[in-house]
Amino acid sequence: MQLPGSVPRQQTTAHPTERQPVDLSPLLKVPGKRPGRLVRFARATLKTVATLLILALALLAALIIWDYYVAAPWTRDGSVRVQVASVAPQVSGQITEIRAVDNQFVHRGDVLYVIDPFDFQVALDSKKAERRQRAADVQVKRVQAERRAHLTDLATTPEEQQQYAGSATQAQAAFDAAQAEVAQADINLQRTQVRSPVNGYVTNLLLRLGDYATAGTTNISVIDADSYWIDGYFEETKMAQICIGDRAEAQLMGYRDPIVGQVQTVTRGISVSNAAPSTQGLPNVNPVYTWVRLAQRVPVRIRITHVPAGVPLVSGMTVTVTIRGVEAREGSDWLRQRFASLGERLNNVVYGPQPSANCVPRIGNESGATVALPTPQPSAPLTPEDINPGLASGLTNKPRIPRIP
Repeated sequence: MQLPGSVPRQQTTAHPTERQPVDLSPLLKVPGKRPGRLVRFARATLKTVATLLILALALLAALIIWDYYVAAPWTRDGSVRVQVASVAPQVSGQITEIRAVDNQFVHRGDVLYVIDPFDFQVALDSKKAERRQRAADVQVKRVQAERRAHLTDLATTPEEQQQYAGSATQAQAAFDAAQAEVAQADINLQRTQVRSPVNGYVTNLLLRLGDYATAGTTNISVIDADSYWIDGYFEETKMAQICIGDRAEAQLMGYRDPIVGQVQTVTRGISVSNAAPSTQGLPNVNPVYTWVRLAQRVPVRIRITHVPAGVPLVSGMTVTVTIRGVEAREGSDWLRQRFASLGERLNNVVYGPQPSANCVPRIGNESGATVALPTPQPSAPLTPEDINPGLASGLTNKPRIPRIP
C-alpha cells in the first residue's frame, strides 16, 4: 500500500543479497610517462643474454654428463680379487692333528695339520739300515780292489783286477742309491706336517680328525693376504683414457673412504663367441645383428697401494673404480687439475678420445716376422767308458780304481 505524496519505489528483480560490481579501473591508473626506447632495448637484450646463457649452460651440462656416463674412465663393474693357495699333501695318510681353525691368520711355514708319521718313520729307519749295509759293502770291495791293484802279475791277472774294480764301482753305485732313498724317506717324514705356503687366512676349513689325506688332493685353502688386487671391467669406449701407472680409486659399497691404487696391467684378450669353430673347423659366426651394439668390457688390473683404516679386504666385494689420469700425470694444484680435466673431457667429446703415447705398451713384432720357439735338444747319450773311465782299459793294462768319496 502506497501512501499519498510518497515517492514510488523502483521494483528490482535482483536478489537482496547481491550487489552491483564496482568499476575501480579509473582509480588504479597511475599517471606517468611510458619507458624510453633505451630502457626497452636494455630489457630485451637482458632477456636474450639470459636465454643464451641458459642454453649454453644446458649444452655444457649435457656434454659433461654425456662424457661422464659414456667416455669417462670409470665403471661400477669392479671386484676385489685375491690369490688362493690350494694346499694338498704330498704324502697319503690319516690326519692325526689339526692345528688351524677356520678364518685363522697363519704365517708362511706354520703347520696346518699332521698326518700319521709312524709308517714314514719306519721307512726312514729301514732305509738308514740299508745305507749302513751298502756303506760296509763298498768299503770292503774298495779295499779288495786296491789290494789286487798293488799285486804283481805273478799273484793276480789283469782280468781279476778288473773284476774287483768293477765290484767296487757297483758297490759305490748301490751306496749312492741308498743315500738317495734315505733322503727321500726323510723328506716324506717331514711332509707329514703340512705347512702353509703363504701368509694368509685359512678359509672354508672342512677337515676333521681321522680324515684320510690323499697325496695331490686339495683339502685346505689359504687366502694369500699379500696378493690382493682389484679388477675393473671397463667398456672399450673408455680404454683410450686409461694408462698404465694412472691413479685409481676404488669405492666399496659399504665404506666411505676409497681404496687407492695404480693401473698395473691391461688384459690383452677376452673371449669372442664368433671365434668358436664349427663341426668342419670353420668359424661359427652369429648371424644376429642388432642396431644397438653393446661395448665389450676389458679387464684392467689395479695394484692396491693404500687401504683406509678399518676397511677389510674380502675377495669378491663389489667396487666402483675411477681412473684419475690427469691427477696422476700432473703435479699441479687441485683447481688447475680440475680445469685441465674438464678441458680434456670437452676435447674428447668434440674430437674423440686421443690416447697418450706409450700409454699401454705394444706387444709383438711390428715387422710381422714369424718367431719360432727353440726346440729342446736331447743330451748326448753317455758310454760306460764316459761314466767310469779307465775301469776296463785293456786286456793287459791294470785298471784304475776310481776314487769316490
